[in-house]
Amino acid sequence: MSKQVQRVDTLFVHEANGDYTVVAQRDGERLFQARLETKETSAGPRPGKFRLKTGSDEDPRSPDEFVEIARRATRIRVSEQTSRAGRREIRDLLEGYQLAEKAKVVRTCRYCAGKGRYSPITEETSVEADGERICQDCAIRELERELAFKGDLTGAAEERLEDLLLEVGDLDRIVGLLEGQLDPDLTKFDEVSANVDDVDPYPVSDLDLHPGVQGLLEDRFETLLPVQSLSVESGLTDGEDQLVVSATATGKTLIGEIAGLHRALSGNGKMLFLVPLVALANQKHEDFEEEYGDLVDVSIRVGSSRIRDDGQAFDPSADVIVGTYEGIDHALRTGRDLGDIGTVVIDEVHTLQEDGRGHRLDGLITRLKHYCEQREQARESYTGAQWIYLSATVGNPGGLAKKLRANLVEFEERPVPIERHVTFADGQEKPRITNKLVRREYDTESSKGYRGQTIVFTNSRRRCHEISRKLDYPSAAYHAGLDYGERKKVERQFGDQDLAAVVTTAALAAGVDFPASQVVFDSLAMGIEWLTVQEFEQMLGRAGRPDYHDKGKVYMLVEPDAVYHNSMEMTEDEVAFKLLKGDMEDVVMAYDQNAAIEEVLANVVVGGSAAKRLSDRMVGDVPTKHAIGKLLEYGFIDGLDPTPLGRTVTTHFLNPDEAFKMLDGVRKGMDPYRIAAEIELLDEED
Repeated sequence: MSKQVQRVDTLFVHEANGDYTVVAQRDGERLFQARLETKETSAGPRPGKFRLKTGSDEDPRSPDEFVEIARRATRIRVSEQTSRAGRREIRDLLEGYQLAEKAKVVRTCRYCAGKGRYSPITEETSVEADGERICQDCAIRELERELAFKGDLTGAAEERLEDLLLEVGDLDRIVGLLEGQLDPDLTKFDEVSANVDDVDPYPVSDLDLHPGVQGLLEDRFETLLPVQSLSVESGLTDGEDQLVVSATATGKTLIGEIAGLHRALSGNGKMLFLVPLVALANQKHEDFEEEYGDLVDVSIRVGSSRIRDDGQAFDPSADVIVGTYEGIDHALRTGRDLGDIGTVVIDEVHTLQEDGRGHRLDGLITRLKHYCEQREQARESYTGAQWIYLSATVGNPGGLAKKLRANLVEFEERPVPIERHVTFADGQEKPRITNKLVRREYDTESSKGYRGQTIVFTNSRRRCHEISRKLDYPSAAYHAGLDYGERKKVERQFGDQDLAAVVTTAALAAGVDFPASQVVFDSLAMGIEWLTVQEFEQMLGRAGRPDYHDKGKVYMLVEPDAVYHNSMEMTEDEVAFKLLKGDMEDVVMAYDQNAAIEEVLANVVVGGSAAKRLSDRMVGDVPTKHAIGKLLEYGFIDGLDPTPLGRTVTTHFLNPDEAFKMLDGVRKGMDPYRIAAEIELLDEED
C-alpha cells in the first residue's frame, strides 16, 4: 500500500450504506477502492476500520493508512450526495489531522460512486435521470440498457439517440421517444430550409403563343413562375426538348401544358401528357377538361382498354391525350394510329430507374420517338414532336438530360421549409402515434387560413384500411384497388378539407395533387422493398404547399430491428438514417434478361428491321444481340418479324417466364384461374 500511495492526485469520499467508500486516483486512473468506518472519540470522529477492496473480498488495513493516504493526496473531494451529517463527520475527521483545507464538497455521479469511480459533474457535463444528475457515460449506459429492453437498434439509431441525450441532458425524455412520445424538440432531425433562386420573372405578355393560350395565361398571371421563366429562356416556345427538374409545387407541370396547348392549337400536332399511374391520369384528365375543355378536345388512354372505368371511350383524334405509359405503349404495340403528335410530356420521368417498370418507360420513349420520326418522313406537313420531361427528384440531371438529348432546366427552389422528424415505435403503436399527429395537424390553421392535413404512407392496401379505421378524425384509404368513383370522392373530400388524412400506398407518391401539410411514414417500405432516397424525397415533397401552408412536416415512424420480408437485408432503423443522410440515386438503368427480351420484342413489333437502332437509342444499355438470340430461340420472332406468339406476348406485356407458364397451363388444359394463380406465385418468387 505504501508504494501505491506515494502520490495521490485525488482522494474521493462518498457515503454508502452507513459507511464511506474511498477511492484514490492518480493521473485520472483509479489506484484502489476501500471502505472506511468511523468511530467517535473524545477528540471527535476518527478512522475505525479501513478495508481495501480486492475483487469481491476486503483486505483489512490499519486505520492509520487512511490518514497517511489523506496526507499524501493533493486534494480531497467529498461527494455532494453524501448526507449533511456525513459531510460534517468527514470534515471534523479531517480537521483532527489538519487536513480540512484540502477538502472540498463536489457534485459527483452517484452511479459512478456506487461502483467506486470518481466522476465530478456540472450542469453542462451531466444528464438528468430520475430527478438527479448523473455523468454522461452512465446516462449512455442506462440508455443502452433501455434500448436492449426495447429491441436492438442499429449503430446509426443508437448514435442519433446518444447525440440527442447529450444535447438535451435528460434521459427520461429520450427514453420517452422509445415509447412513442412526440416531443417535437426531440423528434426533429433537421429542417430543409425554404430557398428562393434569383430568377427574373418572365412577363406573360411577352410570350408569343396561340391567342387562345395567350389569353388564358394573361387572365391568370402577370408573370411566369421562376422555373417557367427559366424554361422559356431555354427555348420552350421555340420547340426545344427539355428535362425540367424542380421541387413539387414550383409550377413545372404548366411548362408542358404551355408547350402542348400552343402547338396543338397552332396545328402542329396533339399533346400527349403521360404519367405512370391510372390515378394520376384520371386526375390530370379531369383537370384538363375543366381548365382547357373550351379550347381543346381531351381524351384519356389507360391500360389496354378502349373504355375507361367511368364509361368514357378513348378518342385517338383528340387534341390532348392524357395517358399512362402502358396505355400509350399498348397503342404503339398494337399498331394504333395516334395521328400527328406535336408535344410529348413525360411526367415523373425518374420512373426510369424503377425495377419492373423503368425499362417499359425507356422502351416507350424510344418507340414513340420512332413513331414520330416515321410519321415525319411520311408527311411533309408534320414537323415532329417536342419532348418535355418532368421530375421533382433526379440524382444525375445533367447525365439524364444528355441521354434524353434534352436541354436541362434545373430549379432548386423549395417554396416552404420542411421539418423532418424521427420517432421510434413498434407496428402496433404506430397507428396510435399517427392518430395523435393527424389530430394535432388538423387542429392547426396556417396563416393562409387552411387546416393542416396529412398523407400517411404505408406498405400495403390492407394496412391503409387498418390505419384509417383507427383515426379519430375523418380519413380515408386511397390506393389503386379503389375504383375511379371512390378515388375521385376521396380527392374531392380532401380538397374541400373534409378529411384530416388519407392513408395510401405508392399511388400518391408520384404526384396526385393533395395539398397536404404533413406526411407520415408508417413504413419505410413499399411492398417488400425498402424505399430509395429518390422515392423518399418524392414522397416527403408532398408536405407543404406555398399557397396553403407556412411549412411542411414529415414524420418517420421507425420500428427498431423491423423488416417486412425475409429478403430485406437492412432493418427499418438502418434504412431511416440512410434515407435522411443519403444522396439522391442517379437514374441508372440495368437490364436483366427478361427486361431486355420484353423491350427488344416490343421494338421488333413496332420498328421491324429498325429494332436494333431503337434498342441502341434507349437510356439503358440493352444487350440487344443476346435478346434477339433468345427471341429466336423462344419462337417469339422469325427473322425480325414477330410471330403470332411473340405479338401476343408483347401485346399483353408478358415477360418470357409468364408467357411460358401461361402456355404450359393452356397446353395442359388447366383452369384459367389456376393459370393466373401460377403466374401470381411466379411474381412472388421473383
